[in-house]
Amino acid sequence: VQLVESGGGLVQPGGSLRLSCAASGFTFSSYAMSWYRLAPGNERELVATITSDGGSTNYADSMKGRFTISRDNAKNTVYLQMNSLKPEDTAVYYCNAQRTSPGLKYIYWGQGTQVTVSS
Repeated sequence: VQLVESGGGLVQPGGSLRLSCAASGFTFSSYAMSWYRLAPGNERELVATITSDGGSTNYADSMKGRFTISRDNAKNTVYLQMNSLKPEDTAVYYCNAQRTSPGLKYIYWGQGTQVTVSS
């Protein structure tokens, strides 16, 4: 099982980035996908979640209207479009896959990609 994030980097405040997470080794279309982030001195924070079929999304309040999560089940990839970035968005962003079946929970994590928002 692999989740490989890409697309992070350094961006100026107000700028945009698009993160990608390529999945392999499991049935991607059966898993809800999420993005989390971890900034120094902070706890891990849920950014956004999308259901397995892409029909429903959910966002943390501070990301609503700025971030968009999407997925392409044909490409086994989930995306996070981040607009109007702020310095407080600086963090390592992690991709997460999760599926629950009776009595079992499957959770996978990527290695993370650094996003730095600074002038």
